[in-house]
Amino acid sequence: MAEPAPAAEPESRAGGSLGVRQAAFIGVGAMVGAGIFSLLGAAGEVAGSAVWISFLIAGAIAGLQGYSFAKFGARYPSAGGLLEYVVHGFGEGHATGVMAWLIYAVNAIVTAMVAVSFGSYASSAFTDGSDAGVKVFAVGVIAAMTLLNVVGSEAVSRVQTVVVTVVIGILGIFAVATLANIDTDLLAPSGYPSVTDIVSGVALTFFAFLGFGVITFTAKDLRDPRRQLPRAMYLALGIATVVYVAVALGVFGTLTVQEVIDSGGTALAVAAEPVLGRAGYWMMSVTALFATAGATNAGLYPATGLSDQMAAVRQFPPVMARRVGSRLSVGLIGTAAIAAVLAGCFDLSSIASIGSTVALLVFTLITASHLRLRTETGANPVILVIGLVSTATVLLTFAITTLADEPATVALLVAILVISAAVDVGWKRRRDDVPPGDPLAAGSAP
Repeated sequence: MAEPAPAAEPESRAGGSLGVRQAAFIGVGAMVGAGIFSLLGAAGEVAGSAVWISFLIAGAIAGLQGYSFAKFGARYPSAGGLLEYVVHGFGEGHATGVMAWLIYAVNAIVTAMVAVSFGSYASSAFTDGSDAGVKVFAVGVIAAMTLLNVVGSEAVSRVQTVVVTVVIGILGIFAVATLANIDTDLLAPSGYPSVTDIVSGVALTFFAFLGFGVITFTAKDLRDPRRQLPRAMYLALGIATVVYVAVALGVFGTLTVQEVIDSGGTALAVAAEPVLGRAGYWMMSVTALFATAGATNAGLYPATGLSDQMAAVRQFPPVMARRVGSRLSVGLIGTAAIAAVLAGCFDLSSIASIGSTVALLVFTLITASHLRLRTETGANPVILVIGLVSTATVLLTFAITTLADEPATVALLVAILVISAAVDVGWKRRRDDVPPGDPLAAGSAP
């Protein structure tokens, strides 16, 4: 399939509603809620007290991918975000279609993960902490944030600005308090697992950075995406990495690895109690509710633009761009529905494994395609190659050391890949029978 023609150089748009800080905060909100409040227990099972190293390595890899996405986004800013990069890198064939559906699935998976974490904290705070309560709160927050996204990007950005400001401020207090009182013996390198396990932990902790991909979807709302998108990307990744490493050191320097694992999704609240008392436990619980609700909000944000853009270039059926009641996107409804099903049927660890594996695969392929287009984007090929190799290495290590022991997760991963391919093949077979001006596409992206 012929490669799409190069896009025109993006220009500043006076109507853009977001600035660098707002776009970065959408990304930070998606990352922090998906990571530090959700993953410490699951990551601790793999990397032990060396989780902070896994976070540091994952942040570096995310930075390499962020460089690739920033260069792509500056050249091809679009409501379709990183899917626009797939179209330019792979053309309009099945490879692009399958990856488009996989990215759509990843957004739903990330949303499900943080919604479950929200449910864990909410259920512990307001009910008996039962699994049923967790699922009810998880589905409830997905429904509430879906309605917020219907209001529009400005509402999303306002909410994210408040959430991120509160969360980063309180996490800063937590990090300072716990780091000042850590037990260095708990963090002694002699207690670390093997290097292979630490690298496997990177795949899980990388899930905590998946929110940076959301920033690529803000291009449609930025006044000057060519300059603002890269700045927002680097700012968000820098903030998230510092927060993750500091908090991981504080938690694993306060609790034993087993205590972190046993506390599940409430590890930060449990770690705050010895240092800040019962008030610290409740402070972190409330912060977690803010953060995971904000991350659910940010996780749903790309769905409308992604679906509109992919329908506009005929990678998705035009029905994905339809509006229910003139505002509610079918693409958004689909993401929310998938997230709700996952949140109600799977635990945190399985959801994180699925999301990380699919995202690492897609990111690897996008960076590989970027190498072909580097002269158009001005990207440094050495940085792209390092990013490609490091991401592929983590994916392979995770598959060998962790996924091999999770047959149910592997089965679901295979199912997601097969369903994505089947949906794409089915749509492409009948795509020529649906004219570009089909009324079902009304309301789709330009």
